[in-house]
Amino acid sequence: MAGRALTPLTLRRLKRFRANRRGFWSLWIFLSLFGLSLFAEFIANDRPLYIQMEGKSYFPTLVDYTETELGGDFETSADYTAPFLRELFAEKGATVIWPLIPFSWDTVVREVAPYPAPPSALNWLGTDNDGHDIAATLIYGFRISILFGLALTVASSIVGVLAGLAQGFLGGLTDLLMQRFIEIWSGMPVLYLLIILSAVIEPSFFWLLGIMLLFSWMELVGLVRAEALRARNFDYVRAARALGLTNIRIMLRHVLPNTLVATVTMLPFVMNGSIATLTSLDYLRFGLQQSAPSLGKLLSQAKDLAVQAPWIPLSAFCTVALLLSLLVFIGEATRDAFDPRRGP
Repeated sequence: MAGRALTPLTLRRLKRFRANRRGFWSLWIFLSLFGLSLFAEFIANDRPLYIQMEGKSYFPTLVDYTETELGGDFETSADYTAPFLRELFAEKGATVIWPLIPFSWDTVVREVAPYPAPPSALNWLGTDNDGHDIAATLIYGFRISILFGLALTVASSIVGVLAGLAQGFLGGLTDLLMQRFIEIWSGMPVLYLLIILSAVIEPSFFWLLGIMLLFSWMELVGLVRAEALRARNFDYVRAARALGLTNIRIMLRHVLPNTLVATVTMLPFVMNGSIATLTSLDYLRFGLQQSAPSLGKLLSQAKDLAVQAPWIPLSAFCTVALLLSLLVFIGEATRDAFDPRRGP
């Protein structure tokens, strides 16, 4: 039934995409890694997944228990890395199931010293200069990079497509004024503005997303504008205008679908650029808060500890290179699938 619901053109594009084995498998690897990172709290966490003690069941990953609820003395949130609680669990014969990596991205590994510590059975990729487990940091940093890239790509694509659609379809003075505005706006020093704003406001996920959106929406405007300029002279557009349809309805219903083909092929590359920009800003310490997990922050540490702790730059570089390479391969496969010059 699903195959019958798809048009022959869509089926042909899917077949072309699958024919590009590198892009096809890159998509599955990317989706698998992203899916796993969404459950990072169940993979890398300093809280147990499950505790069975004195006939009661506890789920610390999902519920924040106080120490008194677990048999301790304080009303504060339980610190499961504290030796006291671990001795208490052992005395009461509790069954404790830990995540695969028993550390979160902000957990200070007390069992190893000094920092940074090399890879071991406890820390698979070692620790960074602050004593944080690198494997856990990479998992959480991978997730926040993907989520930021997806959010920025979707938001900038919506704004860019609508702006390019209006500019190309309406033409005339609208096209002239918007083109001059884009030329001026694209010349703004984005990095300097971020540095100045970072000195006034502490960057957060949504704050940084809004600032980057002010400049990233222009990436698709030229492409959509060219498609809209071409489509505005098609016969079905003239017929729709002759029937009395408004410009907004013609643009959204008739012209927009023709521009989506070119837009979809660019989305993986736009997302690639968004993630690279976030990583670069974090590397320069002008991105997310210093307390947030970040691939760029790990790369910044790698710069200073390349000789002393080579496992840090190796882990960070391989993660960033893998992520960006997968997106490039997916973009190439998508471009080939939507290329009208390619045969069946």
